[in-house]
Order: sequence, then structure tokens, then C-alpha cells
Amino acid sequence: MNEKIKSIFTDPVFLRKTVMIAVPVAAQALLNTVTNMVDTMMIGTLGETVIAGVGLANKVFFVFNLLIFGIASGVSVLSAQFWGNHDVKNIRKVLGLSLTIGLVGSLFFVLPSFFASRFVMRIFTDSPVSSAAGAKYLQLVCLSYPFTAVTNIYVAVMRSMGRVKIPVITSTIAIFVNVFLNYTLIFGHFGAPALGVTGAAIATLTARIVEMVCVFIYVYRWKTELAARFSELFGCPPGLRREYVRTSLPVIGNEFMWGLGVTMYSLAYGRMGDTAVAAITISQTIQDMILVFFQGIAAAASVILGNELGAGRTKEAGQDASRLLWLQMLLSLALGLFCILTRNILVSIYDVSDEVFQGAALCMVVYGLFLPFKMTNTVNIVGVLRSGGDTRFCLILDSGSVWLIGVPLTFLGALFFHFPIHLVFAMNMAEEVVKFFIGYWRYKKKRWIKNLTTGIA
Repeated sequence: MNEKIKSIFTDPVFLRKTVMIAVPVAAQALLNTVTNMVDTMMIGTLGETVIAGVGLANKVFFVFNLLIFGIASGVSVLSAQFWGNHDVKNIRKVLGLSLTIGLVGSLFFVLPSFFASRFVMRIFTDSPVSSAAGAKYLQLVCLSYPFTAVTNIYVAVMRSMGRVKIPVITSTIAIFVNVFLNYTLIFGHFGAPALGVTGAAIATLTARIVEMVCVFIYVYRWKTELAARFSELFGCPPGLRREYVRTSLPVIGNEFMWGLGVTMYSLAYGRMGDTAVAAITISQTIQDMILVFFQGIAAAASVILGNELGAGRTKEAGQDASRLLWLQMLLSLALGLFCILTRNILVSIYDVSDEVFQGAALCMVVYGLFLPFKMTNTVNIVGVLRSGGDTRFCLILDSGSVWLIGVPLTFLGALFFHFPIHLVFAMNMAEEVVKFFIGYWRYKKKRWIKNLTTGIA
């Protein structure tokens, strides 16, 4: 074990590759999370009922975003291996397939959210006041979903090619737009009307449009490898279509089914009252800031291992996978302790009641205790197993643990035993422990070590 840990910090090539990918990805995720945190704080000044309504409305985006994350993850598996094999033509083809699926998928969320926003909100909560506030926000913010889909798919492919700095720049521009418009439109500054939650939705929609435009400007103005003509994005050869279906569709299904399962947690929380929803919303916003570090490592694993497998360097892929898993374990232990020790300081930035404060702080303790299990699963599934196309197993493991363990335990705790929010949160986190042991067993079997580019015309 000591030798494995030592090898992480004594191999400059491995460290440089990891840092060059992980740091920009983590920085981008952190910027997005900080923006969400600022949004929550601004909206929070309108009252706990409003923050609960907007938090639940964003669960629609959460499920949608997981669908897009699945599409982006699926395309990045293939594009990373194609990039390792210097195959730009097929990178463009899988990009076109993913854009088509992403835009069509976004309509399934935009249409009900726009035309039946109140009905959608009633799925999440039986509070009429929270439902009304959330519906007002959802009806506008859902229009940003297609722009988010296009941006995230392009960013995923750019990352798989090692282009990780540009997404940080485009996200930074969008974030400044979002924060400025939030401040202007929520509270009515600079002569603008005070629109409340409607202003927050307009700010998000505008920022998403700006971000997509910035990505297109980079791709086509600087004539990158992704600056493809329409015909180059479509018309995949049969071998590529089969590999896309075999590799990418399980990832899309994985994220979507997992996202639906996690949304079921929100249904349980929504029936525990606005106080519980506010507490879990605040704690999860803080938790998302912790998660960004592991998103960076998972992205680094996906790109590094995918490039190595596509180039036929299977031995190096196995060694680097071990190092990346050990790196995340060390980081998760440190950050888990940080969550527990600083929970009161982290939660105190929100102006909420004592009851909400205590609930959020206790949720942070639970999160800190389960963090090593959860983040090992994140890096192993998203970064390691998927890099070699072991996506069907990931679908079974990820979705099965949520639906067979997490969802039943959460509903038992919330609706049958009537536990406080932190104990219900602990019950849904229990699935991460089961997933940890099964996922590690699969990693050790090394069935994920595959070159997916062979045999594709």
C-alpha cells in the first residue's frame, strides 16, 4: 500500500497529466457550484418557502442534467479512445449522434415544465406555497435546457481531447452574467424591476445562452478539430453506431435511472416539510463544493485511461487506474474530516432558522462519514470502469443500488419511521457502502481494460 501511495507522488508524468485535467475540471465545477450557492443565498432572502420551492424545481434540472451527463459521459468514453488513436473523423461522428440525442431528450423536459409547471411541482411537494414559487421559476428556467445540452456535450468531447481550459473560461463568463443578472433582477437594482424568482430564472436562461455562444465561437473561430460541417457530424458507419449503442446508451440509461432514483429522495424530503427541504438543500449545496474535487479526478481518469486504452497501452492504464483510486481515497478522507469539523462554519453563511441550521449541520456530519465510500464509487464508475466501456455493469450497479437500497430505505425513514432529516439522509447514503464493495471487486477483475477503437471503420 505504501508503495502504491508513494508512486502517486514520485511519477512526474502521471502527476502532470492528472493535474492538467483535474484542476481545470474541478475549477469549472467549483465555479458552477459557487454560483448555485450564491443563487441559493440570494433566493434565500425571499424566505424559506421560496428557497424550498426553487430547490425542488431544480430537481427537474437535476434529472435532466444527469441525462445530459450520461450522454456527455458516453461520448467522452469513445472520443477519448479515438483521440488516443488520432481519429478525428469518428470523434465528429459521435459528437453528432450525441447532440441529436441530447436535443431530443431536452424536449421531454422542456415541454411539461413549460406547459404544466404547476403539475410538475405537485409531484415534488404538497405545499401549495412552495409549489407556486417553484412553478414560477421552472416555467422559465426550463427554456435553458437545450442550450445546456449542446454546451455540455461539446465540453465533454473537448475534455476527452485534453482541451480543458476553454470550458473554464466559457463557464466563468456565464457565471459572471448569471450572478450580475441575479443581483439585478431578483432585487431590482440598476433601475430594473424586482422580479424575485422570475428574475433568477431569466438570469440562468441568459447565462446558458451566453455560454453556448462562447463555446461555438471558440470551436469555429479558431477552427478546432470539432469545427465540423453538418455532413461531418452525421452519417455514422454501422460499426461506429453499434459501438456507440453498446457503450454510450448504458451510460445514458445509468445516469437517467440513477437520477430518477435520487429524485425519489427529493419526493421523500418534500413530504417532510419545508424545514427539512431547506436543510437538505443547503447541505447539498455545500456538499457539491466538496464533490468538485472528485469530479476533477474522475474526469482525469476518464481522459487519461481512455487515451491510453485507445492507443493500446493497457499496462499503463492499469497502473494509472490504481494510482487515481488511491489519490481520491486520500483526498476523500481529508475532506470528510473537514466536513465534520467545519460544519457549523459552512452552514452559518446562510441566514436561516435554528432548526434548519441544526438539520443542515447534522447532514454535513453524515456526508463526511460516508464521503470515502461515495467518492471511491464516483471515480471508479465514472472514471475507471467506463473508460474501457464496462458501461452495462455500471448501469446495473449504479441504478440497482439506488432503487433496491437507497430509495426504499429513504421512504421508510421519512414516511414510516418519521426520522429527522439527517437520519433519513444517512439511510439513503447506505447504498454507497454496498456499491463500494461490488464496484471494487469489478475493478480488480480488470474486465474494463479494453481498446474500443479496434474494428470500427
